[in-house]
Amino acid sequence: MNPEAKHIVSELRREFYSNFVAAMNMPVNITGTSYSNNSPIASWIDHRQRLNYINVYAYTAPDEFVPLCPFILRLGINKSAGRVMVLRKGQVCRGLNLVWDFELTVLPKEILDFLPWIVKLVESHDKGSPLLIESPPHSFELKVSEVELFNNAWTQQAWLLANS
Repeated sequence: MNPEAKHIVSELRREFYSNFVAAMNMPVNITGTSYSNNSPIASWIDHRQRLNYINVYAYTAPDEFVPLCPFILRLGINKSAGRVMVLRKGQVCRGLNLVWDFELTVLPKEILDFLPWIVKLVESHDKGSPLLIESPPHSFELKVSEVELFNNAWTQQAWLLANS
């Protein structure tokens, strides 16, 4: 990833996490590392005492070898949830949330628009009613898993850019 793309991802991640922490109706911790690199992640414990986390990272980005590579971000919730996370002293946790995960692939200009939608998705899922969320701010294609829980979406613009 080139330096400009790294800076943009870092700034968007910082802004997304800050606003995510402010919007959630539960404590959220921002840590310094994630499973795929040294980027921060935001984590919280749901009402069932399961640890959940969200990670914002570059799915594809221009670099010195492929300078015209599309710049696309991915937001993952509980993806690769088998990783080890450190809890704060006094937190009760029954383990990682291995029941639910979600990925959203977007353009950098779209990610902050999705913040309220992601917060509602997380809160709805925590309450056991994920179908009560609003329409997303940008159209996306939803991929449905075999057990009919949606877990992967691409905005139309990100899909078009990735496949052009």
